[in-house]
Formats: sequence, C-alpha cells, structure tokens
Amino acid sequence: MPRMKIVLDSTCDIPREWIEKLDVAIAPLHIVWPKGDQEDDTRDLQQIQDFYRRVASAKELPKSSQPSVGEFVSLYQQIEQEGYDEILAICISTKLSGTYDSALSAAEQVKIPVFVLDSKLASAAMPLPARRARELEKEGLNAEKIMQVLEQDVKNGRYKAIFYVSNFDFLVKGGRVSRMQGFFGSLLNIHVGLWIDPEGKLVPFEKARGTKRAQEMLINKALNLVPKGSKLRLLMVDADARESTKVLLQMLKQNYEVLDVSFTEMGKVITTHVGPGTAGFGMEVVE
Repeated sequence: MPRMKIVLDSTCDIPREWIEKLDVAIAPLHIVWPKGDQEDDTRDLQQIQDFYRRVASAKELPKSSQPSVGEFVSLYQQIEQEGYDEILAICISTKLSGTYDSALSAAEQVKIPVFVLDSKLASAAMPLPARRARELEKEGLNAEKIMQVLEQDVKNGRYKAIFYVSNFDFLVKGGRVSRMQGFFGSLLNIHVGLWIDPEGKLVPFEKARGTKRAQEMLINKALNLVPKGSKLRLLMVDADARESTKVLLQMLKQNYEVLDVSFTEMGKVITTHVGPGTAGFGMEVVE
C-alpha cells in the first residue's frame, strides 16, 4: 500500500489529538492586521484563546489570506521527502476561499501525486472526511479512489456544518453577508443561524433572541436537513462558547443516535469572520 499523507488547511478547526491520529499536515492560512502585522492560523490552544481576546476588543478587524502556491509546493515537497507516496488535500469550500486553487496549482508543480478535494465545507465539518479517508484507506483504497468516494459523499450531503453567531457585525465587516442583514443583526442584538449549503456557500437561515433560542434554532435546522433518529458522528465547535456546545450536544442526543463526538475550538481565521461567541457542530450522517 502506498503511504498517504492528508493535508488540511487551517480553517478545518481539527481537534489537536486528531492531527497525529489521522497523520495530517496543516497548511496555515494567515491573519493580517490593519497595521500590517501578520500571524499564522495555528491549532495552538493558547494562541487561539489569546486571539479570541484580541479580536473581541479590536476596533478594526484583521483580514485573512490563503496559503500561496509556493507554500503548498514547499509542504508537498517536504511530505515527499518524509517518504510518503501520495497526498490527499482537503480544502475549505471554493465559495469561501481561494485555498483550493492554490493547493491545486501547487499539485501540478511537484512529482508526488496530489489529489485535491473541494470539501464544500469549513470549520468542524472538514475533519470528518479526513477521518473517513483513513477508514477507507484501511479498506485498501488508495488516494485517488478515496478522493472519488469523498467527492460522492460531499455530493450526497454526508457532511453538514451548522452554527450560530453572536455578533453578526463580524460577518458584515468580513464581507460574508449583505449590509442590510448586518444592520438588522446589530440593531436587535440577536443570534443568527448559519449553515453551509450544498454548493459550499455560507447562508444565514434564521435569527433568534438569546442563547437558548439560538440552540433550539440549530437543532431545528439539523432536523430539517437530517431525519430524526439518524446515526451521526459529531464534531462540536465553538469560539469561546464551550458551555453552549455542551448543551447543543445533549439536545442532539435527544434527537439522534450519536455514535461518537469530539469537541474543538474555532481557529483564528474562522473566528475572524464569525466572531467569539459562535457555537455549532459538524455532522457526518452515517448510512
């Protein structure tokens, strides 16, 4: 069997313990502050928590930038030097970032075979196909065949991403939603439910006052997308709102057969666009 390395970009919000377990390399996106200071989007917990504090009090939000083609080329070459035979790169939705294009362009410039997947996902939904890839590998599939299965999974809606934001201004400033929606969001001081649709777009679907209503809103959205009683694997995610994700998990368990669950923190790039106080989950619907 060829040795396969999985590459995820840093918007994946992968639990730290999964990085080694799934043999994953992370291609970091970058944070650029208004005065020009830059930092990488890392999975270091202390850095992430420090970023929550800084971005919450920032008068002007930083911007994010994708990894360059050259950065992907260097990463692929390093993986080849480590003795791997092939690479499966799983990237954030092309509707949200140009990271996929960088990863794909770089793949054409290296000797090692690289298969690049547009996950049409972001945040806590992205590590789920990475885990699935390792399970398929154990069944004897190589990277090319795994890629084909994952593409079909994505097409069939096997993975979902649903969450709410507590400060809609972050989405407006980041240019992810219209200004009119942002005006109503800030005016009423409400939580806004978001999901990533089948095309990979970030779509607001409802508003709710207060955390409890916001949690109910997410569960109702999940039930609209996935029938009650389905078997799920979950990855709960938050930006400094862990208590809310714990409540969401209990609510999900009341409606679904939860096979396994992990918790993770939103990284710097995702938090830049949705803000601290965000909570939600990635779902894998198991057949």
